[in-house]
Amino acid sequence: MASCGAFHSFLFEYDTPRIVLIRSRKVGLINRGVQLAILAYVIGWVFLWQKGYQETDSVVSSVTTKVKGVTLTNTSTLGARIWDVADYVIPPQGENTVFVMTNVILTLNQSQGRCPELPDDKTECQVKNNSCFPGYVSTHSNGIQTGECVSYNSSIKTCEVLAWCPVEDDSHIPKPAFLQAAENFTLLVKNNIWYRKFNFSKRNILPTINSTYLKNCIYDARTDPFCPIFRLGQIVEAAGQDFQEMAVEGGVMALQINWDCNLDRAASHCVPKYSFRRLDNKDTAHTVSPGYNFRFAKYYKNSDGTESRTLVKAFGIRFHIVVFGKAGKFDVIPTMINIGSGLALFGVATVLCDIVVLYCMKKRYYYREKKYKYVEDYELVSISGGRGKADLLPSLSLERF
Repeated sequence: MASCGAFHSFLFEYDTPRIVLIRSRKVGLINRGVQLAILAYVIGWVFLWQKGYQETDSVVSSVTTKVKGVTLTNTSTLGARIWDVADYVIPPQGENTVFVMTNVILTLNQSQGRCPELPDDKTECQVKNNSCFPGYVSTHSNGIQTGECVSYNSSIKTCEVLAWCPVEDDSHIPKPAFLQAAENFTLLVKNNIWYRKFNFSKRNILPTINSTYLKNCIYDARTDPFCPIFRLGQIVEAAGQDFQEMAVEGGVMALQINWDCNLDRAASHCVPKYSFRRLDNKDTAHTVSPGYNFRFAKYYKNSDGTESRTLVKAFGIRFHIVVFGKAGKFDVIPTMINIGSGLALFGVATVLCDIVVLYCMKKRYYYREKKYKYVEDYELVSISGGRGKADLLPSLSLERF
């Protein structure tokens, strides 16, 4: 019966708020201070800085690029040679990227056959104590070992391989870079963006740019911030790097285009902002496989019908065009949501003042007695149904602020 009585006591309880007015300068200052802080947060941060009254959308973008520049090299291997876009931009078009070759190792007139492997502590061998194993891939992955130990030169013997001969020797990278003049090549970036929610589109070649200006301008953050043509050396330097140093072994750069637009203003205020940074790791403590390079070959048919090739190990700078941004425009729904959230935050001031009054002040016990009032009432409640008996059960009501 005790548990039944406790259940009925809980069932007939009722809480009602009680307002207690406390005249205290300290508590009043805390209350107003918290309210002002909340008001400043809602107006300053939520509405002015974060533009909480706007609906937002992320950018959809497409990018095309075009590189221009010609240079002349004169070496004992190739003689005098002109290099244009078709030679150093590989491949001709990429998805939001462009690779410009700045250095190269050429292995000319390769043909398939048998030849000695490059000498090192793993490939050098002796005829009497042969360490070459037929069918094994060579140490430098240039070919398949035949099992023979042959002369590389008059003093060194190495394992023979079936490969494109002569095998590539990439132990010495040209310094300075083979195409050091690439620093003055230019890159045209054409970028079209679209904000789907607002049906707003634009491109980085702004309406104020005419063909005459486009033919002569070069991007400069101070004098020509909206010119879409960039000098390669300037991109690298703007990221705090040295172009000639980077050109030797290659690297990866990002050309970033930011389209943050407030569409409550005129469309002319929605303009691109360019920034630059290096993406690959240039940590002096981690020097394994630095830079950026890859190989490709150009094949030829000789007059006798045999096939030969020129193997190209290309070092260069890969430019990634990274487009990001968001647009915002006034909308009633986010405005009302943020206003409601801001008003709800004012309850924090009351909670904080309650904590100070009830737990921190000297008269906390006195205030706690005034805040909570317990009222007991006794009602005749029938709990026995058909037996006609009644119990007097206490009902507790808590009135609080």
